[in-house]
Order: sequence, then C-alpha cells, then structure tokens
Amino acid sequence: MRTPALATRSHLDDPVPPAWGPRRPGGGRAVHVATGMDYQATTAQACGLFPFTAGSGAPMLGIPIGRHQLWGQVVCLDPLEWLNHGLVTNPGVFVLGQPGVGKSTIVKRLITGMTACGTQALIIGDTKPDYTGLVEFLGGQVIRAGRGMDRINPLDSGPLAAARARMSGTDADKLRLEIRGRRMSLLLALCALVRRQPLSNNEEIVLGRAVNLLTDRLAADPTVPDVLRLVEQGPDELVSAARSPDQARYHQRVDQLAASLALLCEGSLAGAFDGPTSTGIDLAAPAISVDISRVQAAGDTLLAAAMLCTWAWGFGAVDAAGVLAEQQLAPRRRWLGVMDELWRALRGASGLVDHADALTRLNRQRGMATIMVTHGLADLDALPTAEDVAKAHGFMERCAVKIFGAVPHSELDRICEVVRLTGPERDLVASWAAPEGYTTGGVHPGRGRYLIKNGERVGLPVSLHLMADEIALYDTDAAVREQPQPAGRHQARSASQLTETSR
Repeated sequence: MRTPALATRSHLDDPVPPAWGPRRPGGGRAVHVATGMDYQATTAQACGLFPFTAGSGAPMLGIPIGRHQLWGQVVCLDPLEWLNHGLVTNPGVFVLGQPGVGKSTIVKRLITGMTACGTQALIIGDTKPDYTGLVEFLGGQVIRAGRGMDRINPLDSGPLAAARARMSGTDADKLRLEIRGRRMSLLLALCALVRRQPLSNNEEIVLGRAVNLLTDRLAADPTVPDVLRLVEQGPDELVSAARSPDQARYHQRVDQLAASLALLCEGSLAGAFDGPTSTGIDLAAPAISVDISRVQAAGDTLLAAAMLCTWAWGFGAVDAAGVLAEQQLAPRRRWLGVMDELWRALRGASGLVDHADALTRLNRQRGMATIMVTHGLADLDALPTAEDVAKAHGFMERCAVKIFGAVPHSELDRICEVVRLTGPERDLVASWAAPEGYTTGGVHPGRGRYLIKNGERVGLPVSLHLMADEIALYDTDAAVREQPQPAGRHQARSASQLTETSR
C-alpha cells in the first residue's frame, strides 16, 4: 500500500489552521479571510442594499473623535458646529474622568482637529504641562509664566488697549469701562485669594478709586506695586473714598487692604505678577498655551493665582479679537478655550467661583467654545462654602456636552444627580473604572473610552484610537516610563522576602 504524499512531510504534526468557506464542493477554502471594505452612508441610502440597517444617531458634524462602540460608526464632535446646526444650546463641554484614562487625549484630539479647521485654541493655564508640546507642534505660541520666566500683569489691558486705541466716541468709552471692570474683578479675586476671604465694601471702593487714579496718571498699564504705593501714600481722593476724617483713620481702614496687596508683591507670589507683562498674546497664532507648570512648586495659592490671571488674560484676548472684528478692524475668529484642572483654582478662597463663572458665561457671544476638565464632582465638593460648591456644580449643568470617562459607582451616583444616565449607560461607564485582574502588560479597560451625553439624548459610547504623530504628542506618561530605576530595584524579590516585609 502506497504511503500518502502528505505523510512524508516533516511538518505533519503542525496544527492546521481552520478552513473558512462553505462546506461544499467548489465552496472555496482559505486559511485567512480579509475583512470586508467599510462603506459609510446614510440609512436612507444603505437601506436599499440592506433593509435592516440602523445608524447610531451620531452626528457627522465636527472632528472625528472615534467610533461608536456598538455600531462602529464614526462619531464627530465640534461644539461650535453643533451649536450652528441646532444640536446644542451652548458650546460648553465638561470632561470628567479618573486620572490616566485619557481626559486630555480627547481634548487634544479636539484641539488638533479644530485648529486644522480654522478655530484658534487657547489653553489658559496648563498646570502639568499637558499641551505645550502639542501647541508647539501646531506652530502656536507658548507663554511660560512663573518667577524668573514670563511675567503676567493682572492689570494688563492686553489686546483690549490696542483695540480701544483704534476706536473713538461711545464705543471707546464702553471699552474703557470694560477694561476697568476686568482689572477690578481680577484684583479683587487675587486679594481674596491671599487673604482667604472677600474684601469689604469699603476696601473695594478704595481699590477702585486707586485703579482709576493710576489709569488717568500713567501712560502704561498700572501694576499691583503701583496700586500698593498709592494706597500707602493715601492721597486726598482715597481718603475721601474711605470716608475717613484724617490720614490716621484712613491708614487704619486700609491696613488690611495694603497687607493683601503686599502679599501679591512680596509674599510667595513675588516675581510672578508684580510687574509689566513680558510677553503678550499673539492673536494670529493657531494655538496659544499659557504654561504655569513651574508655579506648582510654590503651593496652591500661587497656582490658583496663576490660573485666575491666565483665565482673565486669555478671555480678555478673546474679547479684544471680538471688538476688533465688530469694528471691521480684524477678521472674525473662532476660539476653543481649555480650562484644565478647574477645581485647583476654585478652592483657593470663597468667592472665586463667581469670578470664573463671570468669565465663562458669555462664551457663545464670544464665538468661543470652552472645555472644562476635572477628575470628578468630589473635587468641586472641597470648595470653601456650600454656596461655592453649588455654583461650581452649575458649570457642569450649564455645559451642553458632557464627556464621561471611566469613573467608579460612587462618582456615578453624584453624576446622576446632575445628568440622567440610563441603567446600561451607567453600567458601561462603571465597567471602564478598573481592570478585572492584576495581570501586567494589559491595557486599562477605560483608556480611550468615553460616553458623550447631550441633554436627554441617548449617550454615544466612543472608542478613540490614536494615529501617527498623536501617539507621541498625546502621551502624558512618557516621563514615568523614561525614569531610570535605581540599581537593584529591577530584581524580583522572593516570596519569603515579601512575607518578611509584610510582617
């Protein structure tokens, strides 16, 4: 009996891949079958080919941020485009999720795509920094604020002064009052921050009169040291504003105000906000980042002050661009403002929430979309008063688009008090919170997965995958991986060593 030829092969015992294809003669057998070609069409068109087609309902307006986790359809997002087409009532976006699951990744995807479509990104207060590399890659401007670096004057009128110089009449007067109001708002917030409580009405009147006098006397923008010197000198205008019968009573009434101003110049904030602005904002840049990461080492007070200053400075630049456009002195611009680590600036002192609230309420009139990023609502619960906590939760309620990354069940309980989530939506988000086991080398189940909620509509579960340059540009863990381990630490300890350590 002849031995089959197949039996003489040396790899007779190798596993045979499964055959694909119909089990009939001529049906075709293949080891690997490539996936079919993807085609995208509306349900009205596709139903002619397959009558049971159903879309996910994701709008095809904006920047592709990923694929629908259930249907595979591309999901796009651009809060300004969604507003233009009536999908949302305001261009506010609130991003919430655990650290390390990709909150900044989806924000960076929006920055990259929207700047490519002509929107100018403004990262106002980058604390880590997460966005500096991306802004430099996009050819934008990076301002590094801190002691011994770029200086920001809280009383700087910025581009608004240039806009006012090109105007006259009633419009110029209105802009002058707007500049004055912004200076007062930020100066009051900074004084409240270092004092840990708001200023009194009498102190606010004296401070306002001092700012008015300096504006009239100086050719350039006043600085905080200028205000301090004028308050300490006590001219007749300030004595009258303080309703003091003489200089002695005046100095008693402004003693705490002078101390607060001195802390801005001589305390832990010295060298950061006590002089003229060194680098102005370039309104023509495709993206602008104010990097305040060097400020963190000085403590939360300086960091909160830096964030408040950069917020006011950034929104002032946006307003200046809008004024120039209204006067037909510059092209109309669209903006995307990113406010990351929101809670760190708000917990500095009572009343700071009102300052942030006033800055962000008019984003629709500015032609500006805002993205607020935080880890969870519990961060906002740490604010000084219950009133501040309620107002901070209003930030999330007011944003038309909410993006939820991986959060635990306890955080979902808080979220459901503000946003209505269905049972499956809640279970899906909770399933991303932590891996099921301790196996190393795996990918966190929540990495790059988000639930996008818009009003009462069904949420869009999205899976984001990075492409090409995004892998390096969006990486926030590079410093951890590149850190060399100390000698000897790479060796695994035995079970007995671990047992002795646990004892």
